[in-house]
Amino acid sequence: MGWLTDLSLLEGWLPPLVTVAGVAGACWLLFGRRSWWRRRAVPIATTAAVAVTILLFFVVEKWWRPFPDPIATEVYVWIGIGICGLAAVIPRALSAGGWAGRIASVLAMAAVVTMAAVQVNIVYAEFPTLRDALGLPEENRITFAEVPKPTSTTVQGTPLVSVWRKPEGLPADGKVTEVPIPGAKSGFDARDAQIYLPPAYFANPRPLLPVLVMMAGQPGEPADWLKGGKLGATMDGFAADHAGLAPVVVIADATGSELGNPMCMDSRLGNVATYLATDVPDWVKANLQVNMDPKAWAIGGLSYGGTCALQMATNFPDRYPTFLDFSGQVEPTLGDRTRSVEAAFGGDEAAYTKINPADLMSSRKYPESAGVFAIGSDDADFKPGQQKMFHAAQDAGMNVHYAEYPGGHSWTVWSAALSAQIDWLAQRLGLIA
Repeated sequence: MGWLTDLSLLEGWLPPLVTVAGVAGACWLLFGRRSWWRRRAVPIATTAAVAVTILLFFVVEKWWRPFPDPIATEVYVWIGIGICGLAAVIPRALSAGGWAGRIASVLAMAAVVTMAAVQVNIVYAEFPTLRDALGLPEENRITFAEVPKPTSTTVQGTPLVSVWRKPEGLPADGKVTEVPIPGAKSGFDARDAQIYLPPAYFANPRPLLPVLVMMAGQPGEPADWLKGGKLGATMDGFAADHAGLAPVVVIADATGSELGNPMCMDSRLGNVATYLATDVPDWVKANLQVNMDPKAWAIGGLSYGGTCALQMATNFPDRYPTFLDFSGQVEPTLGDRTRSVEAAFGGDEAAYTKINPADLMSSRKYPESAGVFAIGSDDADFKPGQQKMFHAAQDAGMNVHYAEYPGGHSWTVWSAALSAQIDWLAQRLGLIA
């Protein structure tokens, strides 16, 4: 069934086919033959869908504000189309008459909703394949118990590739595993981390590999980097060109839940900063055989995770002197400064300023730090902020560069950014020259 689960939901023949089926379903739902259907049912269903979508917009964007990032307008349009299909199915089934018409109405509704879901997915590119959308495990997944124990001898050197010799029988691809990383010092209740181990990790003697800590956005989960982010494929591709070498990647949870937004700091909302700066590195060093030198460690993420990466880099430069900020924000936020400061620090502005990256970079220098600011060329909401933070980092003495990739605020951009920056990162972490 691999051919089926690996079908692309972003390109190829499947998305157009779903769109054609959705349009056909919409035609069935909207063009019934009975006059009462055309005069009353269609206008009522359409008006209800528009009203619910507008209400949803105001609840999400103006009142509840569960996400720091605005949702794209086209997403609300597709949601409205899906709601319209749901609203029309019952009266259309009643007007069709007979079981055949009722079944056709349900199938038409399913086609419309599926079309809307596929189009929303295309906007964010979060689920590249059916396997990703269905939450099926990757073929290279292993349990943490299967991760090999430390070897008695190791290979060290800078760059590591200069002293490493690929042994016979080394796996062609890396492995992915899942494991809880407890908040021993922070008390932060994190979801399980996802860990990518490159082929060279399974060698004996083992090279002491660098570590990349990655974070997803909000809403999101660590596994997002393996799905929309194509992290495994990117690392495997790099390893194939470098004798099996690649960073060990720990995709840590920085939100605590799908909709959580503790703003990646130590506050009333949770001690996320201590979790990422202390608990995660301590666990990795105790449970994986890696390079312990902070110069071989980096942190990165997208959107919320990108903002978080810069927070770690500015608050803990000795722990994370290298960072990847993909489509991050100007500052950690719950939507606006007042709301953020009140929720996190009870209105104590000084406590917020003390850990805010922009404020830190305006008063401190970071000559040993380096990083990447990447953004989608069509990301109008976040591009000005990324450019502002890039210049602030330059002024603070960081060795940083700025890059744009085709697309908006989506995994299309973030997966491309990781692929494009992996060589720079590997060089920075002492893996290659």
